[in-house]
Amino acid sequence: MGTSIEQIEIKIAYLEQASAELSDVVYQQRQELESLRAQLSELLRRLDASQMPTTPAPQDEKPPHY
Repeated sequence: MGTSIEQIEIKIAYLEQASAELSDVVYQQRQELESLRAQLSELLRRLDASQMPTTPAPQDEKPPHY
């Protein structure tokens, strides 16, 4: 009877350790995901800024006044 309780205690200790390790991995992945989201946001902002026309298109220019 004592060995089955010991086996259960060993399994519980193993599961607690595995749970803690998985929790650490999830935390690290969340940090990385937040960093990647920030980088993506910055890249999209730069892309939008680079696609803005710096000079008006000819059809948007006002004709010269005579």
